[in-house]
Amino acid sequence: VHGRPLVYLDNAATTQKPTAVLEAIDAFYRRDCANVHRGVHTLSQRATVAYESARTAVKRHLGARDSREIVFTRGTTEAINLVAWSFVRPRLGEGDEVLISAMEHHSNIVPWQLLCAERGATLRVIPIDDRGDVILEEYERLLSERTRIVGITWVSNALGTVNPVREMIATAHAKGIPVLVDAAQAVPHLAVDVEKLDCDFLAFSGHKVYGPTGIGALYGKRAHLLEMQPYQSGGDMILSVSFERTVYQEPPYRFEAGTPNIAGAVGLAAALGYLEGIGHEAIADHERRLLDEAAAKVLELPGARLIGTARHRSGVLSFVTNGIHPHDVGTILDAEGVAVRAGHHCAQPVMKRYGVSATVRASFGIYNSSDEIDALARGLRKAREVFS
Repeated sequence: VHGRPLVYLDNAATTQKPTAVLEAIDAFYRRDCANVHRGVHTLSQRATVAYESARTAVKRHLGARDSREIVFTRGTTEAINLVAWSFVRPRLGEGDEVLISAMEHHSNIVPWQLLCAERGATLRVIPIDDRGDVILEEYERLLSERTRIVGITWVSNALGTVNPVREMIATAHAKGIPVLVDAAQAVPHLAVDVEKLDCDFLAFSGHKVYGPTGIGALYGKRAHLLEMQPYQSGGDMILSVSFERTVYQEPPYRFEAGTPNIAGAVGLAAALGYLEGIGHEAIADHERRLLDEAAAKVLELPGARLIGTARHRSGVLSFVTNGIHPHDVGTILDAEGVAVRAGHHCAQPVMKRYGVSATVRASFGIYNSSDEIDALARGLRKAREVFS
């Protein structure tokens, strides 16, 4: 990039793809390309096996009990919308409440705003403290007999905060309230076990976990999925259709209308297998070292301030530098071959909470190294020199 070796530190936005993922997608299109579930011919049978094997791979990675609890979606955003409109909407009435946190990505804010506006319900927000931790006492206070669902991010894309989701789920369940976990930033960095979490729903995106874009998954407890009506309708989600009546398939297929992203599912399975081969503990240790190194070097820069210093963080370092707009920092870093994100990160309420319009965000993955942290530091020093 600009004649320099690429230092890619924008992993929270999307990740680069391992050879294993590229080869799996290529092999599907070269050898097994056909539509799934409908055909009796050999290619269709092979494509169906590949697609359903990918569902099993997601089930295994998430620690789910049953492959039928895994719905393929385009990503976390679609998964949250599916829960909002198929699970929560029928249960939400005037005066009811949806509870989210102040650190949510727009994808876990806007669907609930739309739904609350339609149903006459209220969106409640759990505050966060100056470090970027959820204030658990306020969370418990906000849970009420009117709360119909809690939607909480596991790892903040803007702050890196790792929320105590298991504890928060147990607190909500004690009051009979279901919980959706946005795990888009958690699955790439942490071990996930939905059975131990006991979450009602969990969503993640393939492209953030070294897989393809346009594919993701929703885990939902089987009992919930069986109660839910389709979010979209069309082919392959039906058992029978007449002009008088349509009978839907059982989950997960009733939520997968039309031809699915078969190659995307195959690529996602390869990505998850790749991560499992490395091991979650090794990934977490590596990324924790990078995060600590980067934080120390950023703070050496005059006028630098971290945005988000939660007790438990993962993968993300957000900061501002006095006198330099984050977009200018990002532009100078790009000229040095260093890719970071500069902006509000689809988390404008977080920016407002800290009194900034934007931050610089460096986010780390399995292929990043200490040498690349040094390159980030050199680029930041150059930015400081340019604007001094």
